[in-house]
Amino acid sequence: MPDTAAPLPPHPGLHRWLALDTSTTTLSVAVGAAGAPEPLAWHEGEAGAQASRTLLPVALGLLERVGWSVADLDGIVFGCGPGSFTGLRTACAVVQGLAVAARPGGIPVLPLPTLLAVAEAARAHHAPGAAALRVTAALDARMDEVYAATYDWQADTGWSEVEGPRLYAPQALPSAADIHLRAGNVLPVHGARLPAPWQHDTVLALPDAAALLRLAAAGVRHGHCVPAARAQPLYVRDKVALTSAEQAALRAQRPHP
Repeated sequence: MPDTAAPLPPHPGLHRWLALDTSTTTLSVAVGAAGAPEPLAWHEGEAGAQASRTLLPVALGLLERVGWSVADLDGIVFGCGPGSFTGLRTACAVVQGLAVAARPGGIPVLPLPTLLAVAEAARAHHAPGAAALRVTAALDARMDEVYAATYDWQADTGWSEVEGPRLYAPQALPSAADIHLRAGNVLPVHGARLPAPWQHDTVLALPDAAALLRLAAAGVRHGHCVPAARAQPLYVRDKVALTSAEQAALRAQRPHP
């Protein structure tokens, strides 16, 4: 997509935002103010193959519910990855289309890491009053791997990255004693193959749109908004599937129940 949009305002408004994530098997969409504790309206449903058909109607339906048009939006925030290859491409395509077509000059787009959204969702649900917190967020990456990143939270300054998104074998996930929360969707998938702290002290959390909305204000403040054409997925891994031989080799390595 050619980058022909007019320069974006350095700091878009915070009042009317659309947030969406299709990086996992859950489709999550919300509308509201950037930085607000809760969205004005939200939707969660099945993603996967359904996301490409339902994402746009769901987003437009939520905007209609609160009386906004796409052109009214101050910005669009989305989970840019890592995550499902197809899901990330779907989200990016829908966001780009909406942002470019809505009005002359386009709508500012804010790509945010899905693992940061997992950390924020875990903080909000499991440690909302924490003054300081270290969270390692992990999502199943399939192909016998997981995505993980570690973040620090300070109530007065917000989030900072300690270790950026990367791939791990399930048994090699970070397990340092100074991690206060371990969050994500890896426990139901990898179970006993995870390090002991992950087996006994992990909270289920996904990169939901409400978390993205809460994070959006800081993203705007730090100047992370981009024109639609520059909004790209963060894949971390280029390979998206195992060969039949690789799948068989993995099955042979796993302990039998």
